[in-house]
Amino acid sequence: MIRIEFPEVSFPIQGLDEVILPRMVRVRQLYAKDRIEDIPAHLKAELSRNAYAPLVKGKRIAVTVGSRGIPDNAVLVRTICSQLKEWGAEPFVVPAMGSHGSGTAEGNLEVLTGYGITEENIGVPICASMDVVQIGELDDGAHTPVCCDRFAAEADGIVVYNKVKPHTDFKGEHESGLLKMMAIGLAKHRGCSALHRRGFDTFAENIPKAAEVFLDKMNVVFAVGVVQNAYDEISDIRVYPHDGIVSGDRELLRIAKERFPRFRFDNIDVLIIDRIGKDISGEGADPNVTGRGFMPYFKDDFHTRKLMIRGLSEQSHHNACGLGLADITTRRCLNSVDWESTWINLTTNMMIDGAKIPMYQNSDYDALRVALRTCPRIDYSKARVARIRDTLSLNEFEVSEALAEELRGAQGVEILSEPYELSFDEEGYLADFV
Repeated sequence: MIRIEFPEVSFPIQGLDEVILPRMVRVRQLYAKDRIEDIPAHLKAELSRNAYAPLVKGKRIAVTVGSRGIPDNAVLVRTICSQLKEWGAEPFVVPAMGSHGSGTAEGNLEVLTGYGITEENIGVPICASMDVVQIGELDDGAHTPVCCDRFAAEADGIVVYNKVKPHTDFKGEHESGLLKMMAIGLAKHRGCSALHRRGFDTFAENIPKAAEVFLDKMNVVFAVGVVQNAYDEISDIRVYPHDGIVSGDRELLRIAKERFPRFRFDNIDVLIIDRIGKDISGEGADPNVTGRGFMPYFKDDFHTRKLMIRGLSEQSHHNACGLGLADITTRRCLNSVDWESTWINLTTNMMIDGAKIPMYQNSDYDALRVALRTCPRIDYSKARVARIRDTLSLNEFEVSEALAEELRGAQGVEILSEPYELSFDEEGYLADFV
């Protein structure tokens, strides 16, 4: 772990005394409510749709678990493993998260523990290693190796479990989901580094190619795909047999894009994000929401003149991947970063811009004032500001009074409060948004 103690800063900023902080209003955006209420029952029903029992009876089956946050993650993993045991299999969990968790087995276990996925809670062994075996290569001219976690490769079969969502660095028929779990997650540090060295611009083509090699060489019995709705709740759980995984991943991505939460406004002065983290998005804050990414595909999704990031999520384990997208942050945030974990992740995926250190101030109060001060031609009395907990939380958040007036009466938007002043503690920090 590498921590850096950033000093307090003090320097003159002309015109800072003219900045007026806007009053804020709490608002709610409404989306389709399609939550699965009984997750274990729904998953068991999906698992019963095909005759998997004869395929797993008496066999050791590896179940993949990644680093992305999934609601009721431990419940889903426990249900999968329990059903496998009922069928007479011997399941075990394999961390499948590429270079996340500092690229170590211990770091992988720490990530899983944060989700409540432990041997005691799930009821099966967890086999964590960074060792891989090469199972093939791509016909990409570079002979890029396709790798698989050693424990999974030595098992009698594999169950691929992951959520499916739009990716933060590329767009294609297959993005973040079941195919990526095979191509990147199970490839561990070595294999995912090899794929990333070809560049994100090749991922739309190379991830399906790598998954095709994986499916040809490895006994993937079935895959469990999960989709979340705009309220960060599970809305779809589907189980696909070996031959249906590729088309199933494509199907779930289409659904995930339809349900993905977005702002119902655009062109603001400052976007404040309370927390970023790998559990929230591959880039800490999802560029599909913020319009801020390291690839050009997202620049037209949303427009904000200044992005302020206040801190890291607990489940990020101090990995600050994506902090470099911010225009400004705080000393407290920077002092909480594990730069070793961050740099391992970002050198692996080649996006070292994500580790750039934004300008910082001593508190939220100072950072917000500087963010507003550096917006050209701004009228402080009409400042357009939004504050969200994270990019998964676009149902309830805060907007400035001027922006609230624009949204009043808009379809799918409710105004929940009268305008109020932002409240800072004695050190100049906001309370976390709840």
